[in-house]
Amino acid sequence: MPTLFDAARECLDAAGVDDKIALTRRHAAAFARGELALPEDAAAPEPIRMPGRPPRPALVHPRELPRRGFGSVAGRAAFVHSIAHIELNAVDLAWDAAYRFRGLPNAFYADWVRIADDEARHFLLLRERLRALGHDYGDFDAHNGLWEMCEKTAHDGLARMALVPRVLEARGLDVTPGMIVKLRALGEDATADVLEVILREEVSHVAAGSHWFRWYCAQRGIDPEPEFRRLLAAYARAVLHGPFNIEARSAAGFSEDELAALVQAAGVAAS
Repeated sequence: MPTLFDAARECLDAAGVDDKIALTRRHAAAFARGELALPEDAAAPEPIRMPGRPPRPALVHPRELPRRGFGSVAGRAAFVHSIAHIELNAVDLAWDAAYRFRGLPNAFYADWVRIADDEARHFLLLRERLRALGHDYGDFDAHNGLWEMCEKTAHDGLARMALVPRVLEARGLDVTPGMIVKLRALGEDATADVLEVILREEVSHVAAGSHWFRWYCAQRGIDPEPEFRRLLAAYARAVLHGPFNIEARSAAGFSEDELAALVQAAGVAAS
C-alpha cells in the first residue's frame, strides 16, 4: 500500500499547478478511503526545500508588488490572484505538515490532509473568478512569505503550528471581512461569495493549528500562553499586522491571553 508520506512528497514536488491540485484532490480522497498507509517505521523526511512551482508567477519581495485598488477590473483581478497564490501556498504548507512531522496521532494527519484538500478547492474557486475577470494564475507577480516561515519552522512541529496557521494563515480571518464588504459594494458578488466560503472554512484550519499547538505543548509540559508569546517575539514581529478579528480568532481557538499577545506584539488595537 502506498504511504501518506509518499503521497505528500509527490504533491509537494509537483511543479505544474494543475498537477499539484489534481494530485492533492486524488490523494486526499485516497487517504479518506484508508488507501494510504501511515507506517511507524517510515524513513525520516527529506530536508525542507522549495516545493514545485510553475515558472509564473514571478516571486518578488513584497515591497515590489504594486498596490492596486479595487476600482478597475485589473485591480480586482490582481487581488483575486494574490488570494489564489496564498491558497496554492497553503496546499503546500498543509502537505508539508503531513509529510514532515512523524510519529503523531492519526488525527493530526487527517486534519492536514483535509486542509490541503480544502485549500486546493479554494484555489480552484478563485481561479475560476480570475478567469472570469480575463486573467489566469501567473499573470501577476507574487511573494514567497508563507513558505519562508515554513522553512523557519521545519525543525519543530510546535513552532510550525504556532506560527504558520495561527499567525500567517490567520491573517485572512482579519482582512477578509473587509474585503467582502468592498467587493459587494462594487457589485463583485461572485468573488465575495467565494471569500465567504473561504473565510468560514479557514476558521477551522486555524483551529486545527490551535489544537495541535496545544497538543505539542501538553506533550512537552509547556504552558501554551507564554510559549506563544515567546514564539511571536522570536519569529513573527515583522509579519504581525492588525487590527485583529477577535471573534473569528476566538472561534479558531485563541485564548484571551494569546489575543492580547498578538495585539501587544503588533502594537495595534484589536477590532
